[in-house]
Amino acid sequence: MMGAGPVPIPSRVAAANSIVINHLGETMSRVIEQVQSMCRYVFQTQSRHIMGIAGPGSAAMEMAICNLVWPGRRILSICNGYFSLRFAEMASRVGGIVTILDVDEANAADPEVVRRYLSTSQFDVITIVQGETSNTTWNSSLQEIAKIGREHGALVIVDAVCTLSTLPLQMDGWGIDCVITGGQKGLSCIPGVSLIAFSDRAWIDIECKPIKTHQWCLDALLADQFWNKKSYHYTAPVSGILALHEALRLVINETLQARFERHMLCSTSLQHSLEVMGLKLFVEKPARLNSVVGVCIPDKLDGGNIRLLMSQRHRVEIAGSFGLNIIRIGQMGEQCRPHNLFRTLHALGTSIQELGGAIDLPSGMAELERGLNSFPC
Repeated sequence: MMGAGPVPIPSRVAAANSIVINHLGETMSRVIEQVQSMCRYVFQTQSRHIMGIAGPGSAAMEMAICNLVWPGRRILSICNGYFSLRFAEMASRVGGIVTILDVDEANAADPEVVRRYLSTSQFDVITIVQGETSNTTWNSSLQEIAKIGREHGALVIVDAVCTLSTLPLQMDGWGIDCVITGGQKGLSCIPGVSLIAFSDRAWIDIECKPIKTHQWCLDALLADQFWNKKSYHYTAPVSGILALHEALRLVINETLQARFERHMLCSTSLQHSLEVMGLKLFVEKPARLNSVVGVCIPDKLDGGNIRLLMSQRHRVEIAGSFGLNIIRIGQMGEQCRPHNLFRTLHALGTSIQELGGAIDLPSGMAELERGLNSFPC
């Protein structure tokens, strides 16, 4: 599983996901406290408003929107891909007045452009995706954009579904008001569970919201009853929460810094190897996302045929795209292991060759070995 998610999960996470306990018992209360404590480290926050969600990263995205956006709220959606546009769509559906700041595909958002928008109009909320898996673009100026948003009084909501624990993100230090993530990507957990963290500033808006949140399951005030007050909201996905607990524990044992370094080493080694092999990467380096790497499909070849051959012959799954002529290789969590990289590069190279593409596979493999030479044992 070397696509844009889900990713391979460690055996300890899989084992945790096989356990069922009482969702309102004392054991679950202790598990919840530990999940929140570990999340504070991974999100780099002291927030008391951290919750899990029985749903994918998109459910966490919707929880952020439906609690912080209501009719009349003005939203600036910074859009440079499929998932950032999803923020805009959700905000529009709950009655927000949405302005889309369009960013060319394969480019990162420019802080000065954001500043100009905020200087000419009043916005209550800004939405942005740290890593756009749809086109493998990294909004590298997120920290500066969040600072600008706060200076202009806007709440900043960040999608970190593919980047949490793979790239630096400091919720408190960067002044971010809401961060969402899914289990199945950087955390190397199971699909179908996600996490959300609200700042104290965002929580005040939620408590003072002039109307009830329309979505019952995603109402943050109701979810708070379970996550912070040991009360009932709905039957929690106990196995998924236990899997998240184990995944977070493994992140903490590795440490964020070591994890960032591992992801950087593996992803950049793969990128260099692809280029040495003769392939072109879709995004130029300043805006290139390391968590998911976009590779341009060689002339006269079909990306679907490449992926099918890789899957059937080599049992390696990579991802297609959302209308772009690229294939995408994931570099999140357990994907960032040397044996996975060697197998993926070999499968890609031999599949392209078999379909008539001209590449230098031996040089690419040699470059990957050179790049991973310093991988920690």
